Amino acid sequence: MNIERRNTGAGEVRMEGEGEAKRMAGYAAVFFREGDAGTEYRLWDGAVERIMPEAFAGLADQDVRALFNHDSNMLLGRSTAGTLALSVDDTGLRYEIDAGDTTVGRDVKTHLERGDLTGSSFGFRVTREEWVERDGQPDLRLIRGVDLYDVGPVTFPAYESTNAGLRTEGGDAEARASHEKWVQEKKDAEDRKTRMQDRG
Repeated sequence: MNIERRNTGAGEVRMEGEGEAKRMAGYAAVFFREGDAGTEYRLWDGAVERIMPEAFAGLADQDVRALFNHDSNMLLGRSTAGTLALSVDDTGLRYEIDAGDTTVGRDVKTHLERGDLTGSSFGFRVTREEWVERDGQPDLRLIRGVDLYDVGPVTFPAYESTNAGLRTEGGDAEARASHEKWVQEKKDAEDRKTRMQDRG
């Protein structure tokens, strides 16, 4: 299974609350907003991606981990344990982490308080997407459904939308394969249409 990952800086991760009630909070994903270049992610020169508001519709049924830098050895919380709260608003996918009194929990809190960490990311697998051809512009991938695996703070967050996607564990191959399939389907449909016209 290929997991795709995106880094975002549109919603800065920070500590919220007071004293013992302090929690890590931020946006793991931001939805596309017209006129905001930072909400459109460049996959490669010929394709960009937008995350649509319906992408996280099945969130309540998913067991999601909060990780630092997507590292499963750096566990900060978990949705089914009640130590990770996820919600969706007009901006995107928001998370709050009640990190434990562990080495990684203390370290990440310290780095957040000092301002060393400012961005977030999420790991996912696309379950529903749409490709759109645009004249004179890169093809557009609309993400409309995902299985969500992890969210959390990352060391290297936001890139400008012109070079925005950090992709690991085959994520780039997954998007490229999806794009190639879509291109082939378009070509096949055009070939069928041409054959029908030739017969008529």
